[in-house]
Amino acid sequence: MTGDIHQFDPLVQVAAAVQGDRQLSQSSWAGSVAAALQTSSGTIYTGVCIDTPCSMGFCAEHAAAAAMICAGENRVVRMAAVTDGGQVVPPCGRCREFICQLHADNEQCQVLLPDGQVRTLAELLPCRWVPKDGGEPADN
Repeated sequence: MTGDIHQFDPLVQVAAAVQGDRQLSQSSWAGSVAAALQTSSGTIYTGVCIDTPCSMGFCAEHAAAAAMICAGENRVVRMAAVTDGGQVVPPCGRCREFICQLHADNEQCQVLLPDGQVRTLAELLPCRWVPKDGGEPADN
């Protein structure tokens, strides 16, 4: 899939603006990765990862999705994540699946990859999980 990577410029900019390591406690950090999700309304939500011991932290995409859900939205059309210096990084498999499960159409969300390519979540997650009945949750 090809896409206009310039559509991702605002997402990369706002994600880069909130990215930055910050120590939360003796053993916990946040902000090494920041993500921006753009919804079907055009709103952009950001989040940063929180790294804690015992794998209790979460990814930047999860934090951005939580902000989006709090605002009453769940349809993601575009997403990007960055690390130090605004370097683009792809979402992990858990984040890919998580975003797909928030809205049936999210598998068509465009994702900016480090090499400048644009792929959909469906392309990045070809064998995604679906409920046993094959159904999707009702749209909000």
